[in-house]
Amino acid sequence: MSRTNLPARPLIAIPARFAATTSALRYAAEVNARALIEAVWRAGGEPASIHPAPGDMAGRLARFDGVLLPGGGDLAPHRYGASDTHDSVYDVDDLQDDFDLELARQALHLGVPLLAVCRGLQVVNVALGGTLEQDMGGPQREHRHVVHPVAIQHGTLLAQATAEEKVEASCYHHQRISRTGTGLTVTARAADGTVEGLELPGSTGWFTAVQWHPEDTAHEDPAQQGLFDALVRAAGDRG
Repeated sequence: MSRTNLPARPLIAIPARFAATTSALRYAAEVNARALIEAVWRAGGEPASIHPAPGDMAGRLARFDGVLLPGGGDLAPHRYGASDTHDSVYDVDDLQDDFDLELARQALHLGVPLLAVCRGLQVVNVALGGTLEQDMGGPQREHRHVVHPVAIQHGTLLAQATAEEKVEASCYHHQRISRTGTGLTVTARAADGTVEGLELPGSTGWFTAVQWHPEDTAHEDPAQQGLFDALVRAAGDRG
């Protein structure tokens, strides 16, 4: 088969994250986790960084077949109506918040296949009017640098993607859902009740969100890789 006849990979937009210091590049940069990009590539997608800048979001999304909303720093608490800011809140960036929230709203509105991971789940929740618990507590409560079981609701897109009703999830977060956004349903929970998955029944496009980082173990866990496979498959079907 000639190179010109190779099947096109669905183009998956991944919003870049701002990094203040990146020694290998000498200057500040926009980055994404290598594990995340590799998981999309393994699934058959073409990962593409999208610059977080204001503008015609619908027009920019028209270039892509799917969206992966990744992890990152915390959303500014005022985005979900909080009047104060907990001391643990970190890496807040107004431009990043503006971009991610609008991206989530537009992707859902336009039916662009969307997988949201960790901060991404929180962004979607806030975009639809939900709130966050700013800090889950100390080492005995937070989900940082831990792998723990997550129970998945039967019959959900998440269950279909992972082909499991319980998975081992690699987590790194100190915040969690307090009130779910309009129309969202919980699809997974940790043993302590933390919301670990969200979906939007009736959405015009494929969408699921997880609070954990599936990219951490996707290279060795088919259930985690299944999330990226499902995103790329939905993106390909849309095209």
